[in-house]
Amino acid sequence: MLEQGNGIRKSKFGKTTHSDPNMSMTSPEGEDDICLRHSSASASCSGPSEPNRSSGEGSPMMMSPWNQTINFNKSHSTLDDDGNVPPHSLIGSLTREEGHIYSLAAWNDLLYTGSDSKNIRVWKNLKEYTGFKTNSGLVKAIVISGQKIYTGHQDGRIRVWKASIKNPGVHKRAGTLPTLKEILKSSIKPSNYIDAKRKRYQWIKHSDALSCLSLNEEQGLLYSASWDKTFKVWRTSDYKCLESVQAHDDAVNSVISSKGETVFTGSADGTVKVWKRERVKKGTKHTLSQTLLQQETAVTALAIDKPASVLYCGSSDGLVNFWELEKDLAHGGALKGHKLAILCLEAAGNLVFSGSADKTICVWRRDSNIHTCLSVLTGHTGPVKCLDAEKDQKAKNEQCWKLYSGSLDKSVKVWSVSEYAQIGSTQQNQHQAAGCESESSPSDGSCSSGRY
Repeated sequence: MLEQGNGIRKSKFGKTTHSDPNMSMTSPEGEDDICLRHSSASASCSGPSEPNRSSGEGSPMMMSPWNQTINFNKSHSTLDDDGNVPPHSLIGSLTREEGHIYSLAAWNDLLYTGSDSKNIRVWKNLKEYTGFKTNSGLVKAIVISGQKIYTGHQDGRIRVWKASIKNPGVHKRAGTLPTLKEILKSSIKPSNYIDAKRKRYQWIKHSDALSCLSLNEEQGLLYSASWDKTFKVWRTSDYKCLESVQAHDDAVNSVISSKGETVFTGSADGTVKVWKRERVKKGTKHTLSQTLLQQETAVTALAIDKPASVLYCGSSDGLVNFWELEKDLAHGGALKGHKLAILCLEAAGNLVFSGSADKTICVWRRDSNIHTCLSVLTGHTGPVKCLDAEKDQKAKNEQCWKLYSGSLDKSVKVWSVSEYAQIGSTQQNQHQAAGCESESSPSDGSCSSGRY
């Protein structure tokens, strides 16, 4: 087991290569509720977009002739003739020299970013709006549900935050998972302890760094994945830990709770597993349904589109495998567009975004099981660690998305991406996604050309 600088645990087979002077005590000081003073953020627009790539068998880095390098040195307010930002363009860059960006989440007109500086920054309209500090270490994951912000940390715990109704710029800690009450209650019974890393831990606690969070708002459940090889299930109404599942033989890098009763996990042990959830008297029970992928390279990221029709899996070998849920999880193929490990994935509409250790972001458009690489976004000077996307409400084009990318270069970039940009040209460059046909693809992720 190796821990890479990008914060993802890799298996041994993986192919991967300060204090804040602006702290403002506007709220009572506690362990996790120090408010940060506003500061300006840059809105620079440097960094081009590479010519397009298309995914296809035997041509993973095919360059499309109909795209040219775009210069972003102009102001982010530059518009086209119709009053819109040009497709696949950088519209802003948020930089603060305080830590590598490991997590982000967009909600309404706010963007939350987490780093290894212990600070959680909140941005609005490309400027820093507010922030709050936690003394629990690196912020590995952020998910938002209504007025609650859940953050996962290096210390294996989850923090819950709420914005003040009177002063939305002030965030206070509303809870920590597991709660102190539950820890004390659980400590009485010896059966509530497990052996991990040569120590005894309560099963309700993660014994290693937390890697991922996933919300199932319909069921009122929060899932957390950890390097301790488990995922845990929490009830959001009272923060009670309902279940801990020993899921993999190595670090769990990603967990996704989709619609229905299905949960997906991806691990550094090279597997993607499917779990079925049952409601039992005391909470939940998850049973392993099948293993979708079994390979030597680490699984680093999972994503699922909003209709829950396609599951995407990124690996340390730079491939993005996908499965079609509507076809009983038939393997659809693999997208080849990166030179180094996939570190993050995001699905929005018919688009899929893959961020990589090669410092680029591939923008893929899905038409049935055919994926076309519309663009390769460049500009980051470090590995792209996290992605999030939301509909661009100001754009006239309904298929326009605002993409946020966080990097280990300590910056967050904001992109405008159109779902049907230059569609007349992209049709000439469509290729069947690399890999086996959906009907004949084995469930272990291998095909006639060999294992991925």
